[in-house]
Amino acid sequence: MAKSATRGQGGDAGGWTAEERAAMKEHADELKRAGGKGAAKAAEEAQACLDKIAEMPASDRVIAERIHAIVTETAPELAVKTWYGMPAYAQDGKVLCFFQPADKFKARYCTLGFQDVAALDDGSMWPTSFALTELTTADEKRIAALVKKAVG
Repeated sequence: MAKSATRGQGGDAGGWTAEERAAMKEHADELKRAGGKGAAKAAEEAQACLDKIAEMPASDRVIAERIHAIVTETAPELAVKTWYGMPAYAQDGKVLCFFQPADKFKARYCTLGFQDVAALDDGSMWPTSFALTELTTADEKRIAALVKKAVG
C-alpha cells in the first residue's frame, strides 16, 4: 500500500484513500483470524478467500475464480488466505502470489502479483505483476507455469 504523496490526490487529510484504509482494516482482521490453530485456521482462511471472491463484481469474480482454480490445482501445497482483503496463496506462512480485483482500487484491470518469496528470478530484472482484463487458454497456461516456477 503506498500512502498518497500529497493531500488532495484522493486521500483524506492523513493521505490515505478510503480504499487503502479499508484494505488496512481487512489486514488487521486477517491478523486476528490468523491467531487460530491448525486445520481450523486453514479452513477459516480458505473460506475467507472464497467469500472475498464471491463478493466481487462479476467481471472481477470470473477472473478471480479461474486464478483460484489454476493456483490451487497447480500448487495444492500453498495455503489459501486473504491478504489486505484480496485472495492470496502462501508458502511457509509468506504470501507467494495474490489477486487484486480491479474494483478494489478502481483500476482498469485486475492484477496477478507475486511477492519476493516467489522464485521467478530471471537475470537482474523480471516481472512480478501482471495486468489481467480476461483470461484466454494461453493466459491460463502461462499463469500455471508462473505459479509452478514461483513455488520453486
